[in-house]
Amino acid sequence: MRLLWWLPVAALAALLAGCTAGAPPADAPGAPPSLAGRSTESLPQTSAYVIGAADSVTPVPGSPASKYRIRFRMVEPGSDRFNFQDDDLSFAFRPTPGALHIMIENKQNFPVSIDWDRSIFHAPLGSTGKVANANSRWQQRFNAQPPSMINPLGRYSDYMFPMDYLIDPAGIGQQLHRPLIPEDDSAPSFTDRDFGVSLAMRIDQEPRTYNFRFKVVSVLPR
Repeated sequence: MRLLWWLPVAALAALLAGCTAGAPPADAPGAPPSLAGRSTESLPQTSAYVIGAADSVTPVPGSPASKYRIRFRMVEPGSDRFNFQDDDLSFAFRPTPGALHIMIENKQNFPVSIDWDRSIFHAPLGSTGKVANANSRWQQRFNAQPPSMINPLGRYSDYMFPMDYLIDPAGIGQQLHRPLIPEDDSAPSFTDRDFGVSLAMRIDQEPRTYNFRFKVVSVLPR
């Protein structure tokens, strides 16, 4: 799922400033049995799961019908604009209730890759584990994940969430997963919780890990 992420980094960073979000869905041990054989168009939107992780650059991402408006802050490294860069890479983030969206720009003339199998997601409820992205599926959750390549001077956009948040889609062939932050009545309990990712990169064949953390600053009724 890659929507409106091929923007210049500066413009995207400006849009990310002061990011607030209205929250999608919550916890569930698995997909409801009634999902079997249904298309994603007919699936009900509940607090149990997210279908993929659609996003846009609107000021308030998330479900328009959500009960709460959730505000995030990037705390490691600290940034009011949800971005970070060094000599090799530029990162821009958009935390949403459903997933953590990311765009990476390769600033060098050599290829860069994301090593998903060596990356770690730090979930809001304190667990750590494998990182899922837009290509992750329930049936493949224990498989090795191929790296994602970023061409020289190229850009890459994706979204991330904990691999163990994936939900059995009961044969519909789509990605279902629990959201990072629910939009039901449990949402206020996520205030002040941290989450983030330790993203393992390979830059000109050299391994490097980037650590990013975010905090739920507030959860307010709409």
